[in-house]
Amino acid sequence: MPDVCLYFQVHQPNRLVYCDPAARGVSSFHEDDAMNAAILSRVAESCYLPANRMFKRLIEQHEGRFRFALSISGTAIEQMERHRPDVLESFQDLVAGGGVELLAETYYHSLSFIHSNKEFDRQVDLHLQKMEDLFHVRPRVFRNTELIYNDTIAAKAETMGFDGILAEGVDRCLKGKSPNFLYRAPQTAKIKTLPRNSWLSDDLGFRFSDPKWPDHPLTPQTYAKWLADSPGDMVNLFMGYETIGESQPANTGIFDFWNALPDAVQDANLQWVTPSEVVELYRASREYPCRFLTSWADAERDLSAWTANPMQRESLAAAYALEKDVIAANDPALTDAWSKLQTSNHFQWMSTKGGHNPYRNTKDAYERFMSVVEDLKAHLSKAGVNA
Repeated sequence: MPDVCLYFQVHQPNRLVYCDPAARGVSSFHEDDAMNAAILSRVAESCYLPANRMFKRLIEQHEGRFRFALSISGTAIEQMERHRPDVLESFQDLVAGGGVELLAETYYHSLSFIHSNKEFDRQVDLHLQKMEDLFHVRPRVFRNTELIYNDTIAAKAETMGFDGILAEGVDRCLKGKSPNFLYRAPQTAKIKTLPRNSWLSDDLGFRFSDPKWPDHPLTPQTYAKWLADSPGDMVNLFMGYETIGESQPANTGIFDFWNALPDAVQDANLQWVTPSEVVELYRASREYPCRFLTSWADAERDLSAWTANPMQRESLAAAYALEKDVIAANDPALTDAWSKLQTSNHFQWMSTKGGHNPYRNTKDAYERFMSVVEDLKAHLSKAGVNA
């Protein structure tokens, strides 16, 4: 029977204010700090704090047999440091107790790999350093933003010294093969690819509270049986942490489900493993060729959530066009402001495909973003750099 590998993403983006053209070049702080604080506190109370308490207790009760992985973005950590240090302390306590592996990612939860190799390197290094500073660990497994992946990204992660990399198990790349095995990308020597089992992950991330779902209400025993009946070496369950208590509110029974799942998995004679343990335990005996960029977003599992329309493409191009001048300016405040513009959510909020948006509409998201770009140009011009 397969092992169970569980991973959660923890991320908070920075929402932007609209920069008045009359005030360009005055302040390099472009965040809607009140909105950031309010959303962080809401998610902290609904998800982060109760989920951390629950999982710490479950790890202790099962003496480490229940374990999982977290990937925490740098922007989420900075917001916790600024607005809710108690939440950051809760994550530190959870990790310090054992049973939780931390993964590496881009510090700003960005699309940097697609646009700038140097910026990608910088952001991964920043994130690794933050993990060492706050949690005293150095991750061995890499998870790119929104599981964006292809053969080149896998090869890059190998050159950076990672033992494993997470990916979406995309049908057009698997070509009929099961995601429940370790794979290797073409032209790589050692790094192993862990494909997400999208069906079983989305049962918990999206379908769990849907009363129209034929399997609603889902019990831990039923889900553990599905896991046990799955062929392969492991089942990789990857999802956002906010599915617990936020997108799946407490009144759906989500906390009761997770409280009981470790016992149900144990009763089914399955064991929990972390991504680095999977890499150590199993051979990558199959090849996973993935020439085109994939992700875990939407039904398309591609980059269309961030790049499908002209607003998104123009914004991405405008942001990365500033890289050379931002580096030349050598101003930490401007570098920070530019870095935060790269967070993937900014472009997703411009998507016309629907979904969550903290602003009035997609056009508002675009206008706020571009106003910040113009403001950064004004700052760079004042610094004597041509932007």
